[in-house]
Amino acid sequence: MIFERSLQRELAYTAGAVFLVLLTIMLSTMLIRIVGFAASGEIDPRDVLVLIGLTVVGYLAVMLVVTMFVSILFVLTRWYRDSEMVVWFASGVSHTRLIKPIAKFSAPLIVLIVFFAFVGWPWSNEQSKLVRERFAQRDEVSLLAPGQFRESPTSHRVFFIEKMSPDSRRVRNVFVTGTENGKINVVVSAEGQIETQPNGDRFVVLENGRRYDGVPGQPDYRIMEFKRYGVRIESHDIIDTPSSRDLYTGELIASPTPANLAELAWRIGLPLLAINLMLLAIPLAHQSPRRSRTTNLVMAVLIYLTYSNFLNLVQSWIEQGRVPFVVGLVALHVVVSVIVVVLFKIRARNRPLFPRLRAKFTPRAAQ
Repeated sequence: MIFERSLQRELAYTAGAVFLVLLTIMLSTMLIRIVGFAASGEIDPRDVLVLIGLTVVGYLAVMLVVTMFVSILFVLTRWYRDSEMVVWFASGVSHTRLIKPIAKFSAPLIVLIVFFAFVGWPWSNEQSKLVRERFAQRDEVSLLAPGQFRESPTSHRVFFIEKMSPDSRRVRNVFVTGTENGKINVVVSAEGQIETQPNGDRFVVLENGRRYDGVPGQPDYRIMEFKRYGVRIESHDIIDTPSSRDLYTGELIASPTPANLAELAWRIGLPLLAINLMLLAIPLAHQSPRRSRTTNLVMAVLIYLTYSNFLNLVQSWIEQGRVPFVVGLVALHVVVSVIVVVLFKIRARNRPLFPRLRAKFTPRAAQ
């Protein structure tokens, strides 16, 4: 039908624009956040773009849910404002007739939401975790940068080098300070190099320098001069603590702990949330042509945030054991579905929700 093709075409254009806006906001937010992590030394600056990409992949399911809901609401609200819906209603089109074209438009998006919720989300979390752990497990040599003071997170030593060779194996004018047994030691050297022992231990071997040991505020400092002095390079071992967010859906089902069931309920809830919001947008878009559509958009934002927060709350309850898995999985979405049916009935104003079906079956009943 003409109105169905027109609706689907306009929904597609609007969805593309809404998704680009959401993606821009997401990229800007993640850029500020992850660059802040890089500046504070929590991640490698070279991994900033990788982590931004992984974060976007992880949140694509949520972005698609918002895109679909806002697009449907935008288009239908504009049709009401421009009195196009009046024309369609006068032609015999009911609110429920909008479900079919909107469902055709939403079906590919819902498939993508399922894919990114069940596959993209755990994959991106797993890869982000590997990137962060790789940076956390770096040794102290990777911290060294010419002209900068760098603190080791493992031994709490502070390093400073003035120059470094292109192959990063020889350094000049080295300063190292640390604390041992309540005493501060300071090592100053003219040059040094990185050496690896047969057992795998690595050392920064300093040459032609001095070491100062003592307690701050006391004059009994000990001064030693050396020709070669080795500083062992520490590596940071990370204890891997698996999280439910990193597990794939099959692993969640195979290990039904409360945390895994809560994560599973959240992932299953995203497509259900998308379907309910798709249907909810149809009666929610109804408005008078004289009224601004800002009211509907504000209401849409509040409804999405409320629904999403309740989904997170149910996830937390399942994890804490306060709500059974099946009840937490079904109850919220059933309540929203009932609200959708009630809104459709209100918009129908005592007219049948599916007039074509009623017209088809009424003659048979009369016989």
